[in-house]
Amino acid sequence: MKGYGIWVGKNIIRMLLLLLGVSIAAFVLVSVSPMDPLQANVGQVALGSMSHEQIARLEEYWGVGRSPFERYFSWAGDFVRGDMGVSLLYRQEVAHVIGVKLVNSLWLMVTAWVLSGLGGFALGIVAGWNRGRWPDKLIKGYSLLIASTPAFWLALVLLMVFAVWLGWLPVGLSVPIGVEASGVTLLDRVRHAILPALTLSITGVSNIALHTREKMIEVMESDYMLFARARGESVWSMLKNHVLRNISLPALTLQFASISEIFGGSVLVEQIFSYPGLGQAAVTAGLGSDVPLLLGITVISAAIVFGGNLTANLLYGIIDPRIRKGATKQ
Repeated sequence: MKGYGIWVGKNIIRMLLLLLGVSIAAFVLVSVSPMDPLQANVGQVALGSMSHEQIARLEEYWGVGRSPFERYFSWAGDFVRGDMGVSLLYRQEVAHVIGVKLVNSLWLMVTAWVLSGLGGFALGIVAGWNRGRWPDKLIKGYSLLIASTPAFWLALVLLMVFAVWLGWLPVGLSVPIGVEASGVTLLDRVRHAILPALTLSITGVSNIALHTREKMIEVMESDYMLFARARGESVWSMLKNHVLRNISLPALTLQFASISEIFGGSVLVEQIFSYPGLGQAAVTAGLGSDVPLLLGITVISAAIVFGGNLTANLLYGIIDPRIRKGATKQ
């Protein structure tokens, strides 16, 4: 138990160091960019009408005269205390903007994450059980095709088919246009999230399906499966007692590791469907030189992705104790 606690602690420390590295890299890239903080925050016209004293006070406020180290430690200290600054585009606290956008993105990504995991797991079982036959070839071909298909192209195809040609689903946004927030129903939100979630689900199926297929083949070729067939066990009995028990946890760990893919794909998908989530906010912040919001989204996004990878590592350690024992000895 003590060794397991040390191994978990090492993984958490590694995650915190990665977050520190991401924050430093993001801050350095913003610092070396040719963007003028005064022009980005005040505007060239307003800046030209200010006195030298007013400009000097603004430069002091934005830390123009301070070294990058001082500005980073000042920003990082405020960030740790929960003060991420004020968004220049939304004129609200960065933490509030991220909270609102993150709720929309999580609604979308969690749905896609669950659907892709369940769909890929089921397809992998079917393909592995029918190895070499037409269901296996069909599923493997589909998975390889989807794995090489860009998410934005698939989103455009689904948008044209189901929203433009058939008119079954809305073209974009997360709520109907011209409807007050109090008048938006759960059904409205679900209808607007179907196409973005479906796009992310389809693109996320392939890795889970192919991985589950390989694990399924290993189980099918094992001695205990040969013994189960010799005893005349039914298909359901073999699936329940031998197959699912041996392939579920590896698939689950891979599913947690796929959070980064879902998160990265949501940026493009949200742009195409004009879905007001965290990915679209990141693009808007980058194009609009909203540095506080961009830095906040970068760190929070990295924390979510690293959290998924951390969960996957912990699950791997539970499945195979040799992993954590080997890491503890190092």
